[in-house]
Amino acid sequence: MLKEITPAALSQFQIGHASYPSDLTGCTVVLAPNGAIAGVDVRGGSPGTRETDLLKSENLIDQVHAIFLTGGSAYGLDVATGIMRYLEEKHIGFNTPAAHIPIVPGAVLFDLMIGNSSVRPDAELGYQACLNARTSGGLVGNVGAGLGATVGKCCGSDYAMKGGVGHYAVELRGIKVAALIAVNSFGDIINPKTGKVLAGAYDRSQHMFLDSEQQLFNQMTQSTNHFSGNTTIGVVMTNVKATKAQMNKIASIAHDGLARTMRPSHSFVDGDTLFTLSSNEEEADLNVISMLATTVVEKAIINAIKSAQSVEGCPSYQDVKDHFS
Repeated sequence: MLKEITPAALSQFQIGHASYPSDLTGCTVVLAPNGAIAGVDVRGGSPGTRETDLLKSENLIDQVHAIFLTGGSAYGLDVATGIMRYLEEKHIGFNTPAAHIPIVPGAVLFDLMIGNSSVRPDAELGYQACLNARTSGGLVGNVGAGLGATVGKCCGSDYAMKGGVGHYAVELRGIKVAALIAVNSFGDIINPKTGKVLAGAYDRSQHMFLDSEQQLFNQMTQSTNHFSGNTTIGVVMTNVKATKAQMNKIASIAHDGLARTMRPSHSFVDGDTLFTLSSNEEEADLNVISMLATTVVEKAIINAIKSAQSVEGCPSYQDVKDHFS
């Protein structure tokens, strides 16, 4: 029987968050101290990533030692330096005659429109997230890479709502699959079971959702810069045996979880990216794992939205839900 578990049940992976609270930005790291088979699928049109080419099926490296998710747009890529320093101190990395070289891919989201745009996640914050990995992994909402995340930005930041970090994990006959997602989408967040909007473009004075897809239709002939701070990024973790090529395929399929919950998703102004990690322990049908990966991504996105809290006048799901109950 399929049962919900905590992400901590996948003990081979350690999740840590760190942030600059007053500046509303932060980063999240997933450590794999023993190495993990990894894949990635970059689906959005405006990605900011590090070492994703390394994860192509035809390339040499098939294990990574950490994945990071961070705010700060391209500036946030600096967190990798701190993560590498932490791992090197632990003698964790790809072994060469000269040094252990930690393999640390990651992705950024754009959160510079909220908080202090001159302060971004950096190497020190990446290092701190690693130190926090044993104590902050269960946190969701306004933490780590989700601290400055917002959703529903087709009409600008005055109509956006709060996003955040969410997670969800399941177990079936010893097979474990979990997702950790930082939700910062251009589009609205939809409950796929009911079709109702949970968060998105929202008229705060009229207490009504504006329907991002309809707003895009209305703006179709306008010359509008929609790059107002987007991108949803995440990691799917499992204990199933798989090759790098198979993990890349699972990452691709897991994007269905974004498509089910975001309207629109994978736009030209989103950098939507999903990584996959496997501790490579248990045999299982990978069709089932792909289905579960999609499910946990979907559930983690909803968890992020329902756990987020309002900041700087940007309302959260908790603030508006009573108007639509």
